[in-house]
Amino acid sequence: MKESAGARIFTVCNYLVLGVIGLITLFPLYYVFVVSFTDPHEYSERNGFILFPAEWSLAAYRYLFSTSAFLNAAGVSAFLATAGTALSLIVTSAIAFGLSRKRLRGRQFILVAIVLTLLFNPGFIPPYLVVRELGLINSVWSLIVPVLTSGWYVILMKSFFDNIPVELEEAAMIDGSTDIGTFFRIVLPLSAPALAAFGLFYAVGYWNTFFNAVLYINDYAKVPLQIVLRNMLVDSSTSTGGATAVEMVADQQIPTQTIKMAAVVISTLPILCVYPFLQKHFTKGVMLGSVKG
Repeated sequence: MKESAGARIFTVCNYLVLGVIGLITLFPLYYVFVVSFTDPHEYSERNGFILFPAEWSLAAYRYLFSTSAFLNAAGVSAFLATAGTALSLIVTSAIAFGLSRKRLRGRQFILVAIVLTLLFNPGFIPPYLVVRELGLINSVWSLIVPVLTSGWYVILMKSFFDNIPVELEEAAMIDGSTDIGTFFRIVLPLSAPALAAFGLFYAVGYWNTFFNAVLYINDYAKVPLQIVLRNMLVDSSTSTGGATAVEMVADQQIPTQTIKMAAVVISTLPILCVYPFLQKHFTKGVMLGSVKG
């Protein structure tokens, strides 16, 4: 079919509008990236606003990776994103798989209890009291245990498990497999789209942990990367000793702004690198429960 003049004009305008929106969205990311790699002397001479540096430098990154506070925080965030995501996927999928099987006693009661957690928020005090009674205050596990699973994710994953034929489970049981063996050897391998989708959600949540760290962590050596980044952006603090970034880099002549931008790039890059590997599964997983037939 031949497009009319009005349709062509609409298509052109549509591309122009979307292009402008895309540039507006990507420019801050581009600026942060460019400033983080700009040579310190060039940044100082050009009064900070740089669209393309004449000389690239890794000075800001070398400085960040030479500070113990930043390396400790990066290690904590990496532990949260890996261990926390793995544990959350196991717990969420185990609960969802059990609820998807009608032979589970008290199944309806558990489902109602999970739905109630979505409708009523207990606030901040009850979770804090639970964490304190468990002795997890000032422990890295306090950033994992309270958010180990999500009622919403359990319900969505349950809808995925509902579509897995029960005959597969029955065939495995005839061959002598236990429920746990069937879960790990048959159900989880068939659930790659769901695991990829929720794994990405959990990983982003753990990597961006901030508020729970403010509540439960008092030792600066155990805070995640987002706390250090916040201190750098707001308080210009990059060490446990209270020295400011300006004081610490005065001898090295590294502008504080380039260090901040480098920290932002480092804190954002891991999730951006993981997403392409999960994309083929993620596009399927996000549609969980949308169609049943």
